[in-house]
Amino acid sequence: MRIPSILSATAAVVGLVATFGEVAHGFAPPSPSSTARARAGTATTSSVSVVSVSVTPHLLLLRRRLPSSSPSSSSSTRLLMGWGPEPIWSTATVTRNFKACPSGTCVSLSVDVEDGSDFVHPGQYVQVRPAGADDGTKPIFLAIASAPTGAAPAPVPPGRRKVVVEAADEAAGSPPPAPVPATWEFLVKETEFNSWIVSAPPGTAISVSQVMGSGFPISDEVEGFKYDFPTQNLLLFATGSGIAPIRSAIESGRLGISGGRTCTLYYGVRTPDDLCYVSKFPEWEGGGVSVVPVISRPEESATTTWMGRTGYVQNALEEDGVPIPRNSAALLCGVNGMCDGVKAMLLESGVFEGRVLKNF
Repeated sequence: MRIPSILSATAAVVGLVATFGEVAHGFAPPSPSSTARARAGTATTSSVSVVSVSVTPHLLLLRRRLPSSSPSSSSSTRLLMGWGPEPIWSTATVTRNFKACPSGTCVSLSVDVEDGSDFVHPGQYVQVRPAGADDGTKPIFLAIASAPTGAAPAPVPPGRRKVVVEAADEAAGSPPPAPVPATWEFLVKETEFNSWIVSAPPGTAISVSQVMGSGFPISDEVEGFKYDFPTQNLLLFATGSGIAPIRSAIESGRLGISGGRTCTLYYGVRTPDDLCYVSKFPEWEGGGVSVVPVISRPEESATTTWMGRTGYVQNALEEDGVPIPRNSAALLCGVNGMCDGVKAMLLESGVFEGRVLKNF
């Protein structure tokens, strides 16, 4: 079915600068005390290469390993209100750093971490700051762009709540799992505030927090018959560095792209030279993801003549429509204008609201 045009009410927006003095990279909630807010403008005045987010306070349920100096060495489950826990810092090491796109607006980092077992859901994020920095140093928030390195949690038995199940596990005295070293990848948009990390050579030590956020609730909302209709059509939407957690979802192996389920990725950037992960597109296509790059300012590229889709992600969705709304689900990450506009279109077409997923 075709989707009525509502683009005039859902134009893309400019980037949002978080209180921490850094750009929020495509996924992470800004501090609640931030006074910076994205302002909606016309589609011709926004830049999709800078990612902004807007969130409401939420509940975070995190299982985290206590520091070795804690009186107890067992893991603890904390129910935390608002914006999440205070960061628990550990040292990580940069192993690779290279330009992620021809324009150089983003860099790709590979980082060795001491324990990757808590990264279990695509879309989760961490705080990052220079190694040895004091508590007054403003961290940046980065989605983990690679696939989860921890084991996927076991399904919660029907009729039991997750909080009850995890509390029971803890009361049973289950020993904490041993640390599992891992390599994570990040996609970082270069700004005037983060030169310390975008220019960090291999061997640089950085401080990384525990894994935060719940990520995309794929198993809870996409799988099964919660809405009486199985998910047969999966739509992915990203702008700018918001492609990072979407990449994590694609490469997680948890999207269930088989047995008749289709998957389309709409990926919007300013110019063709701003496209990240282009070398991975054939791999994603081979795994069943149809990749649709959408370029908003193709004329601004000095090196590429663009022959593909133009405009904004919202335009592409309006043109293509949603063939089977009741059997569709979507993952979104990017600027507010894109996320709000796409969500409105999906809901108007008949997609269940619970199946329109963000990673925060």
